Amino acid sequence: MIYILECVIIKIMAIFSLETGKLNQIRRLNFKLEKEIQSLTEENLLTIFNLHLVRSEFSLNNLRIDTLAYDNESNSFVIIEYKKDKNFSVIDQGYAYLSLMLNNKADFILEYNENCDKNLKRENVDWSQSRVIFISPSFSKYQQQAINFKDLPIELWEISKYDSDLVQYTRLKSPETSESIKKISKKSDVVGKVSEEVKVYTEEDFLVKSSEEIKNVYLELKNQILTIDENIEVIPKKKYIAFKSQRNFIDILPQKNQIKFWLNLNKGQLDDSKEVARDISNIGHWGNGDYEIIFSSIEDLPYLITLIKQSYDKNS
Repeated sequence: MIYILECVIIKIMAIFSLETGKLNQIRRLNFKLEKEIQSLTEENLLTIFNLHLVRSEFSLNNLRIDTLAYDNESNSFVIIEYKKDKNFSVIDQGYAYLSLMLNNKADFILEYNENCDKNLKRENVDWSQSRVIFISPSFSKYQQQAINFKDLPIELWEISKYDSDLVQYTRLKSPETSESIKKISKKSDVVGKVSEEVKVYTEEDFLVKSSEEIKNVYLELKNQILTIDENIEVIPKKKYIAFKSQRNFIDILPQKNQIKFWLNLNKGQLDDSKEVARDISNIGHWGNGDYEIIFSSIEDLPYLITLIKQSYDKNS
């Protein structure tokens, strides 16, 4: 079985296999049942989303969650729903599930402790990073337009199945927008209450305290990283801005007068002839990996990009 993960809204019109110089079109197949999508995703949850399965079919207060998962990176629960119906509202349903979680935190922790090999305490969970993922063979234009908010804790993923055991997961991302979900929170008590506790971070949240010089350095660093691969995803987290291919390969923290970042490499994996990276393998730190780098000048970027590419190659 082959899995293709994409994080763009561009549709692939046709997929071909190459055999002795000739292209043979691979047919798209239909999923017969919603359960087939669920089983496929749950069995490969770590590979696809880097999430850990807590419970399949978790029911509470007359609501049933298809898949309850946990994100070890953000220390938060993730709810996954599978849909073939194009008429449901992702906003209404997503916030209903988030509200259920935030109002019944003890039940979610209990479910985790009963099904996982790690004991989770209430204070260990970052409830502000809770989110909902919807997976479907397709979403309507209405559903896609519903995610046009910069701070929406809801993701839409389309799944496609083809001949030759080919499966594709594509995240639908709306164009960059400055609109906040809080704009409609006045019309919905549920959205308003959830928005008070759940926080979706943006790059602006990190750059607001940075000097103009550091903002420019960050933007140039970002642009150069994105030239490595057009499919790199930029994901602002609570403590840093993650740049992800298959996994996070660099986590960046813009500060007032400098930029700090961590490379997702184990000790001994980085070729750093100038020795600019600090070994943090034996100390607690934010970000992924054993190497930390601090800099403040655009002039440092050519060499730093060579280090970043090493991490990208290891995590792609």
